[in-house]
Amino acid sequence: MPLEALILAAGLGTRMKSDLPKVFHALGGRPMLSWSIEACQQAVGKRPYVVLGPEAKDRWRDLKESFEVIIQEERLGTGHAVAQAEAALKGKAEALLITHADLPLIRPESLQALIAARKESGAKLTLLVAESSSSRGFGRVKRGHSGRVTGIVEEAHATPEELSIRELNVGAYCIQCDWLWENLSKLPLSPKGEYYLTDLVGLAAEQGLEIVTASVKTEDEIIGINTRVHLAQAEAALRQRINQRWMLEGVTILDPANTYIGPQVEIGRDTVILPNTHLTGRTVIGRGCRVGPNTSVHDSQIGDRCHLEHSVVEGAVLEEEVEVGPFAHLRQGAHLGRGVHMGNFGEVKNSTLGPGVKMGHFSYIGDAEIGEGVNIGAGTITCNYDGERKHRTVIGAGAFIGSDTMLVAPVRIGPGARTGAGSVVTKDVPDHSLAVGVPARVIRKLR
Repeated sequence: MPLEALILAAGLGTRMKSDLPKVFHALGGRPMLSWSIEACQQAVGKRPYVVLGPEAKDRWRDLKESFEVIIQEERLGTGHAVAQAEAALKGKAEALLITHADLPLIRPESLQALIAARKESGAKLTLLVAESSSSRGFGRVKRGHSGRVTGIVEEAHATPEELSIRELNVGAYCIQCDWLWENLSKLPLSPKGEYYLTDLVGLAAEQGLEIVTASVKTEDEIIGINTRVHLAQAEAALRQRINQRWMLEGVTILDPANTYIGPQVEIGRDTVILPNTHLTGRTVIGRGCRVGPNTSVHDSQIGDRCHLEHSVVEGAVLEEEVEVGPFAHLRQGAHLGRGVHMGNFGEVKNSTLGPGVKMGHFSYIGDAEIGEGVNIGAGTITCNYDGERKHRTVIGAGAFIGSDTMLVAPVRIGPGARTGAGSVVTKDVPDHSLAVGVPARVIRKLR
């Protein structure tokens, strides 16, 4: 029978001091629970089961990951939480991987090592451990003179000698299911009125069973999140993990501690990321780019050899060799063709700028189609909204738009046409014509 995975995520997280259940707080731009779901999916090869509290019934559907939901109506401890999954899992799997959602940085490789340790040893129970001088509140792994695991002692109940133990129980297990379901009912009731999963380790030792351990791959995996301080620590560790990956892939990050790259971002080699840059969502950055400082790019496609400085880019597409900023804003639907230059304090929304367009500073282009090689003077505005509907502006290739031109849409400027500085264009301008004035009138043909 196959292996299944179970994530314990029903805790209220009272120390977070929040109306939002702890596991739905964001880490790396995603709910904390999402990280555990993804790790279990990679380790087991299928969607996991997740134990949630009753207040999460209306929230879990917002998660993009696929998983099976089990609701723990009463919070009677981690042992009780696992027992809620018995009806769904009994007879369905040979072994069960169990982990906690408030340990979101556990790597799939560590969970796979835990699974492999159980498979190779045939042990009824295996647990994930870490060697660390920083206990972070974890229980200590007790071993006998022979080195066999004899139990777990929680930090609050440990003696000074036990507190000196460096081997920590991380809180992830791989357990043979028939033994698990048989022994869950034997867990003792704690003074707090709860049943703790850690007591299974002591039960297994009393039965003379060998308890096998596997170790986490890196120490940052054991950052458990109970407070917003812990959440910030996990965020910093995740940022370091992601940034290190990209530096090893050939990306220069001048100040990794102040560079924020989301888990779904892709970056080409020889790109340079300057400080205080935020790359989030499904952003793709090409090769040889220079991004930042103080730049935010979200859900956008950036081509090779682009330069972005002190700017905000959201849902946009930039082809190769585009220059943006400083202090520019590209909004949803902006598409800048190859070699476009967009000056400081410019804004583009739902518009296509053809190859080689030069867009001066303090300009707004919205709902427009700009042809190749157009020059847009400083202060140009497309007046695209009439109070009820948005209207399109079309500017033909090679046109020259004078500074402070108002283009009152819907309007078309023909190829090679020009507008004088300060013009208010309310009617179409024919090809290769010059229009000036308020309202603008065609005064001559240019050829």
